[in-house]
Amino acid sequence: MADKPGRERLRAGPASPGPTLAGQVGAKEARKLRARRHVDRGVWFGLGMMGLIGWSVAVPTLLGAALGLWLDEAYPGGRSWTLALLVAGLAIGCLNAWHWVVKEDKAIQEEQRNGDE
Repeated sequence: MADKPGRERLRAGPASPGPTLAGQVGAKEARKLRARRHVDRGVWFGLGMMGLIGWSVAVPTLLGAALGLWLDEAYPGGRSWTLALLVAGLAIGCLNAWHWVVKEDKAIQEEQRNGDE
C-alpha cells in the first residue's frame, strides 16, 4: 500500500527511554523534602536579605558623604571631599553587597549539590 503525501507511517518499536514512574515519584518526593527543610526561607527571608543588601550599600555611602562633609568644612579648598568620599563609599557598599550575594549563591548551590547526592 502506497503512503499518501503528508501522512507519516506509524512505526512500531521500542519507546524512547524516559524516566520511569518510580524515578519521577522519587525525584518529586526529594524536592518536597528539601522544600520542607527550608520552611523558614519564605517571604520574610527574602525581604530580610534585600534589607541586608540595601543597608550594606547605604551605610558606607552615607558614612563617606558624612566624612566628606566634615573634611570640606574643616579643610576648605578646591576639592570636593564630599563627592569623592560619597563615590568611594558607594563603591565599597556595592562590593560589600556583591560579597553577600555571592556568599548566598554559594550556599544555595552547595545545598542543591548535597540534596542531589
